[in-house]
Amino acid sequence: MLSKKSKRILLGMAAAAGAIALAACSGPASSSNSGSAPANGTATGGGPINVAVVTHGSAGDSFWNVVKNGATDAGKQLGVNVTYNSDGDPGAQSKLIDNAVAQHVDGLVVSMANPDALKTSIQAAVKAGIPVITINSGQSQSAAFGALAHVGQDEAIAGQQAGAKLKTAGKTNLLCVIHEAGNVGLAQRCDGAKQGFGKTTNLQVDINNPTDVEAKIKGALQTDPSIDAVLTLNPQIALSAVNAAKETNSKATVATFDLNSDVVSAIKAGQVAFAVDQQQYEQGYLPIVMLKLYHDNANTVGGGQPVLTGPGFVDKSNVDKVAQYAARGTR
Repeated sequence: MLSKKSKRILLGMAAAAGAIALAACSGPASSSNSGSAPANGTATGGGPINVAVVTHGSAGDSFWNVVKNGATDAGKQLGVNVTYNSDGDPGAQSKLIDNAVAQHVDGLVVSMANPDALKTSIQAAVKAGIPVITINSGQSQSAAFGALAHVGQDEAIAGQQAGAKLKTAGKTNLLCVIHEAGNVGLAQRCDGAKQGFGKTTNLQVDINNPTDVEAKIKGALQTDPSIDAVLTLNPQIALSAVNAAKETNSKATVATFDLNSDVVSAIKAGQVAFAVDQQQYEQGYLPIVMLKLYHDNANTVGGGQPVLTGPGFVDKSNVDKVAQYAARGTR
């Protein structure tokens, strides 16, 4: 459960976002790569402020498309020019950050799956006077690198709650599937799941090789038939796990982190028990609000604590309501 302090932070953030959004225009819609509108406040040189969003997600990834939608929607509503770039290679992501700094952007939003690889670039941005908000991953290093705040999900807490939910369902042997080597957030999810569940085995796969992913999950289920729960950390991997369980006649329950339309359908069909929803639209949207507040009014949010967007859980009890938002690209 979230602490009282975290709940107060979220309530304060929601109030701030709501007030600004109402002043600008109405509700979320799907977005293009960048958005702008007549600015309420302007950059020093005149015109809307410019914010670069640089993430570690792959191009076309359904999860990161929702993050992108959140950022560009906020930009349209608040009069902020938003550019979005991503690269799963830490070195390439670092170069994207350096390019944004060289362009003298007014704000920077960065996900930190591999914080050490990005440290120099982020600190260079801060030294150049560019306010930085980190999102999604790297929460523990955010303040040390000089970021104003971090927006995301506490992965350890989310993992604990996911593990506890499977344990409550009567499961006794968990397979936790890590799809991206070196991603600190994924390791934290599985570590948390072990704390909440008990007997847990980690399985490393490569998301860029779907055939191998399914084969490795099938192999794990065949090697240890006592595995009765599979926790994946990505919607694409969840569907591979569903197929693997079906092909091996395993009765293992599949649950996953993160949500997309395919997972929504799988939850409806009873193939996936639940999804841990970190509400990634907020991870795109809220940092633009925060940077606008900082630029126009020197406001900061969070009081040194992360602004938490999850975990929430989507299962059969609420999947129909969430499905309409997933279909439009905001969940």
